[in-house]
Amino acid sequence: MHIILHEPEIPANTGNIGRTCVATGTSLHLIEPLGFSLSEKAVKRSGMDYWPKLDVTRYVNYQDFLEKHPGAKIWMATTKAHQNYTDVEFGPDDFIMFGKESAGIPEEILVENEATCIRIPMLDEIRSLNLSNSVAIVLYEALRQNHFAGMQEKGELHRLHWKE
Repeated sequence: MHIILHEPEIPANTGNIGRTCVATGTSLHLIEPLGFSLSEKAVKRSGMDYWPKLDVTRYVNYQDFLEKHPGAKIWMATTKAHQNYTDVEFGPDDFIMFGKESAGIPEEILVENEATCIRIPMLDEIRSLNLSNSVAIVLYEALRQNHFAGMQEKGELHRLHWKE
């Protein structure tokens, strides 16, 4: 599974998303320009000590990404989509793209990819959810559909043990 952030602006969101990607074995793809430096404390603070374990790739622009991943299945998360993220079937190698916090994915990209645009349902009065929350919601649905392949089967207590 792959997450794409198109021109992210807030370092704490990217740090949180990076941590989620490490926890799920998901690759993170960052399309520039970024609204911050990856060396910023906010990225590292929210990503904690997981950031060095992150599989992250940067691209100079969207075209650079497309050239390096020809034929990739890309789901475009946008509040403007007609279909919900729960109405589609995610494959294990799919990419899920999210746009920058202030404007989302550019409409020029969305109109070229209408069939793969997905949305998270919310009330009309709300413009959008927080980016890192949106990534977690959609990513975990995609992982659920793929039976959480390769992920931990059950949790364990630190000091005590579950009753059998």
